[in-house]
Amino acid sequence: MAFDSLSDKLAGVFKRLRSKGKLSESDVKTAMREVRLALLEADVNYKVAKDFTNTVTEKCIGANVMESLTAPQMVIKIVRDELTALMGSEQARLKTSNKLPTVIMMCGLQGSGKTTHSAKLAKHLKTQGHRPMLVACDIYRPAAIQQLKVVGEAVGAPVYEAGTQSPVKTVKEALNYARDHGHDFMILDTAGRLHIDEELMAELKNITEAIEVHNILLVIDSMVGQDAVNIAKAFNDLLEIDGVILTKLDGDTRGGASLSVKAVTGKPIMFAGVGEKLDQLQEFHPDRMASRILGMGDVLSLIEKVENEIDEAKAEETAKRLAENKFDMNDLLDQFQQIKKMGSLKSVMSMIPGMERQIRDVDIDDRQLLRIEAIITSMTKKERAKPDILNASRRKRIAAGAGVKVEDVNRLVKQYEQMKKMFKQMNNKNGKRNMMRGMGNMGGMPPFGF
Repeated sequence: MAFDSLSDKLAGVFKRLRSKGKLSESDVKTAMREVRLALLEADVNYKVAKDFTNTVTEKCIGANVMESLTAPQMVIKIVRDELTALMGSEQARLKTSNKLPTVIMMCGLQGSGKTTHSAKLAKHLKTQGHRPMLVACDIYRPAAIQQLKVVGEAVGAPVYEAGTQSPVKTVKEALNYARDHGHDFMILDTAGRLHIDEELMAELKNITEAIEVHNILLVIDSMVGQDAVNIAKAFNDLLEIDGVILTKLDGDTRGGASLSVKAVTGKPIMFAGVGEKLDQLQEFHPDRMASRILGMGDVLSLIEKVENEIDEAKAEETAKRLAENKFDMNDLLDQFQQIKKMGSLKSVMSMIPGMERQIRDVDIDDRQLLRIEAIITSMTKKERAKPDILNASRRKRIAAGAGVKVEDVNRLVKQYEQMKKMFKQMNNKNGKRNMMRGMGNMGGMPPFGF
């Protein structure tokens, strides 16, 4: 994930602070000097980094933090609050129109990911019960219209296109089409350039003059680092954008753009692309991102992911079977299939407080879930229901059918038995049933590994 290096450096700074107990003004200034260097190395704009550390220093000294017995914790809290404020304090939301449809214009340089993220945004809106429509306005890039059709079909959003006619004419026709067919959101995939020029801006302005555009979203590739802020400022100065979609925040980027865009442009990051799949677009929450940068996890996002992806009825049934000590291999298979819906294991585990730094250098292979599925599906119905009957010959047959070693089957059976034993012990203790229900709702996340 982005910010890994920054998180490590900040963790080192705060560890040194915690070792001191009470703090002096000199301790705070030294720590903030180290924080500033860490921010600059993370590609944060120089002025933003300087203003940030100056503000934190003033608040720490002005609030008599040094006199407190919990001074290091108070400094960390101030840093977290200021990080949140730096990225926008509150989550920014799309503006909606009283008269359908709400129009969103996607803009950005060529190669920033506008077309893909237009489809991602459509997918996101569909999950909220909306009926979005995509409009092909890029008539210059070869195969741009075809690409939009492909990703539009993949997310179940219709695409309006009129070949290579004027984009202004196309958006006018698309607006009437959206109204006639009941689409409440219209997403315009506009053309990009290799650099910002008058021709590009003129075309975008012509579109905004032809129809009412309620949201102008700038798509920026976070891999470009400090240039991301310059691009955002240039587009905002010429076009007055409403917000930013920052892509590739799951990659090995330094992440400075996330901490600089709002401060430099005054416009918030609304969404973050966190993967290549079309459902990997997240609403940007400044407070949650600040917590993740400081290694505090992101429990709220994890809960939302669970609520969106886990089948509640199945989770309740699993919790009931756990409580009755009837948990078998069929239930285990179902749990892993539920987990797969939530994304990669590493991305899910990184949201748990304290886990991100521990698993950062660990190679968590998502294919292990597929191997576990292969093992369980190679069992007969009777074997799944009664794993106790799995003798040596049966395990050998299962391993051959799944294309794994017998040791892998043995490991799965052993971990299943340990898991079942743990559930039984917890269920026998007073007051633990609610914990069981909670674990069932979380989809169950045992530490299986191959």
